[in-house]
Amino acid sequence: MKLKTHKAISKRIRKTKNQKLKIRTGGQDHFNAKERGKVRRNKRRDKDLAGVNAKNIKRLMPYA
Repeated sequence: MKLKTHKAISKRIRKTKNQKLKIRTGGQDHFNAKERGKVRRNKRRDKDLAGVNAKNIKRLMPYA
């Protein structure tokens, strides 16, 4: 039987060429003026997903 991709996860997480998982940093939309500059700069980057969650995410995205 064909496996289904979890669409909410596939919209939030990307798989790289080397099968690593990247996720956008949360809390970027507003209320950033009160953040320190270092925090604001780091929010612009994508983060690597923690290895603890990677196994479950890969199961939800079988064809990615």
